[in-house]
Amino acid sequence: MRKNKIKKVTMDLVLNDPRYRGYHVIVAAGKVFKAKTGEGASKILDEVGKKYPQEIPAITYIPDADTLILWF
Repeated sequence: MRKNKIKKVTMDLVLNDPRYRGYHVIVAAGKVFKAKTGEGASKILDEVGKKYPQEIPAITYIPDADTLILWF
């Protein structure tokens, strides 16, 4: 009998997945959490910190393909 391998979610996989474009993304404990706004991401981050206190979450915003980033 062969066991199924569970693929651990990493930030590299999330960054290359078009489903997360335009979202604030938090990866912790091999799970992905996403929020449309920074305020929503803050709330999720608080919940993740309580649920997984031993984990250090990776947090980023993934812009849409049409998003323009201006540098000054």
